[in-house]
Amino acid sequence: MSYSEFQIWRDAPVKDIALSVVIPTYNEAERILPTLAAIAVSVSGLGIPWELIVSDDGSRDGTADLIGALGWNNLRVLQHANTGKGGAVWRGVTAARGARVLFADADNSTPIEELPRLLAQLDRGYEVVVGSRAASGATETNKSALRRLLSGGLRLTARTLSGVTVQDTQCGFKLFGPQAVRELFSRQQMQGFSFDLELLYLAHKLGLRVAEVPVHWFDAPGSKVSSVRDSLLFVRDIVAVRRLDQRGVYNRSA
Repeated sequence: MSYSEFQIWRDAPVKDIALSVVIPTYNEAERILPTLAAIAVSVSGLGIPWELIVSDDGSRDGTADLIGALGWNNLRVLQHANTGKGGAVWRGVTAARGARVLFADADNSTPIEELPRLLAQLDRGYEVVVGSRAASGATETNKSALRRLLSGGLRLTARTLSGVTVQDTQCGFKLFGPQAVRELFSRQQMQGFSFDLELLYLAHKLGLRVAEVPVHWFDAPGSKVSSVRDSLLFVRDIVAVRRLDQRGVYNRSA
């Protein structure tokens, strides 16, 4: 990932956009349109200028063309080779022009209607706001017993090995203020499934204020996550993040 690209983007003028919504996609043609429609209705109702960025991670099912055909004025589609979810989010965030940036999953598992509660936490001075399936008051629907067991184990492992105190590092619904965007995404190294953990590790390391907000979450059919495989990769990546930190990779001034 190019830091020079990031710096050029940050130096560009913001065109009065209050919020950017970034959606990473990979072969999401069957379910992306209802998600985009829900986002458009809900965010437009907030009465703020906003943009929608779909970062397509090398889809082979026509996802990008399907979205581009919508022709919405505030919609941009970024097409790039497949690098992983973290890489897709990075590209979307670094292309964003809004003062605040929301990353949300393509399946709308965390309903976009949860957004105002996250925005309220930024208004209270937090720099990162995490939608959480583990915080008190959260609900999970349609999740298999195996995925519940693995999720619980991964959350405990993440807190133990990384030192990150956020209970749910992997929920695909996170909101970043301008300082967090500048400090975190200029340092991001992970391009795959574990990028969320890396961002929260960096937030902890840099002393950014992080809020965790309980959300309603529905395990939508068609998930690209492989519970066992991705669990093993997640543990590997926790170790990799610690090693990157020990080598001083994250000490670069943003």
